[in-house]
Amino acid sequence: MKRFAFAIVCAWGCVALGADKRPNILFMMSDDHAAHAISAYGSKLIETPNLDRLAKEGMRFERVYCVNSICTPSRATILTGQYSHVNGVPVFNSLDPARMTVAKLLQKAGYYTAMVGKWHLGSDPVGFDFWEVYPGQGVYHNPVLYNKDGSKQYAGEYCTEVEAKLAIEALRNRPKDKPFFMMLHHKAPHRPWNPTQRLDKLWRAKTIPEPETLFDDYATRTDAIREQTQSIARNLNKSDVKDDPPAGLTGDALTRWKYQRYMQDYLACIQSIDETTGDVLKALEDEGILDDTVIIYTSDQGFFLGDHGMYDKRFMYEESLKMPFLVRWGKNIKPGSVNMDICINADFAPTFLELAGQPIPDDMQGVSMAPLLTGKAPAGWRTSMYYRYYHSPGDHNTARHYGVRTLTHKLICFDAKDQWELYDLVNDPRELRNIYNDPAAQDTVKALKDEITRLQKELGDTENLYADPKTWPKASSYVNPPPKRPE
Repeated sequence: MKRFAFAIVCAWGCVALGADKRPNILFMMSDDHAAHAISAYGSKLIETPNLDRLAKEGMRFERVYCVNSICTPSRATILTGQYSHVNGVPVFNSLDPARMTVAKLLQKAGYYTAMVGKWHLGSDPVGFDFWEVYPGQGVYHNPVLYNKDGSKQYAGEYCTEVEAKLAIEALRNRPKDKPFFMMLHHKAPHRPWNPTQRLDKLWRAKTIPEPETLFDDYATRTDAIREQTQSIARNLNKSDVKDDPPAGLTGDALTRWKYQRYMQDYLACIQSIDETTGDVLKALEDEGILDDTVIIYTSDQGFFLGDHGMYDKRFMYEESLKMPFLVRWGKNIKPGSVNMDICINADFAPTFLELAGQPIPDDMQGVSMAPLLTGKAPAGWRTSMYYRYYHSPGDHNTARHYGVRTLTHKLICFDAKDQWELYDLVNDPRELRNIYNDPAAQDTVKALKDEITRLQKELGDTENLYADPKTWPKASSYVNPPPKRPE
């Protein structure tokens, strides 16, 4: 399938671009940006005109999923094209700098490579001609970033605006005789959701629609969702909502108030991303390379926006599993097109390589999405995807689990508890009714368990791999930037 996809995209790319010209690739990724907080995905929460432009002038992918919904592992998967059990980053540990990545391969192939913003992989970036990143998570206001020469604090500035400024400077200063591969990684909208003063004031005056499942009672579900500690009602604290609640507010009314404060800040952070995306697109236009650049916008995973009464991610439920994925590439993509094929974040690295006319290493487990940009999937495209979450016990008490998602169903195993959940995604898209024990569903249960076994064998995963936290790779101790660099 990889060889077939490579042949298709090479033939298509040579026609579209000319055999001697490879596209620039701009990969923009936010942290914890749910697809249902982008108006191109039908969001009623916010208008995102600059992100919507990518969908209007390119393609919107509706079924792109994260194979391990947590920040550091997802970033490692995106760079390596491998699942967590293969690339060695199942939890919050470091990416081995010696490991092969798509940045190294594109740099070797003659691309100018750049990385700006949130790295969050413990070790320093490798394979980039230019990089400037946060130590650890970074902060929203007065951020510190560092590069090989040291660190710098951007006093009086806001993280998203600094990221865009650095990316635009790198675009303008790039060698003009090479195509470029740039990763622009936003810190926002990661917790604690600190917006700019201007947007904080604007969004404080807004009332945000509540999700239908804000007060989900978890009927028919397993213990895992009841025992989690990422609840809007129970677990959002004052540093999250930034205020004391009105006196006397309790029960559902207090939950609603917390939801409003959470979402006002979260959406204000996203508006900054949308605004600076417009700045980056204008810079590409000013450079005369907008239509010669494959522009991608995504997030490292999905996020709960009060869905099922939760914030954060980790669970295999749809809001956490699904990643936004928007692609614009001049005349090479039909404007306003929509793709419904199942894709995973392990596909991103093979896609970048295909677009650059490079072969895909055999140890990459993803498949290039580049042929999908033509509007037609190659024969044999996947009809299911495998998920595995390890960080248990960990933040938010989210139980470890694995599962499979097909075009119509989802089966999840919380293996430490030997508890299962099955959802009919056609008739129950919000995943409210677990039908695992329904007599009528037993053929589906068996078929999906067989599919999990098949995928585990194909991917080289085993149920006991990293099941014990004692077997996890060593967590990164890299939390402080190098000495301050000269101005």
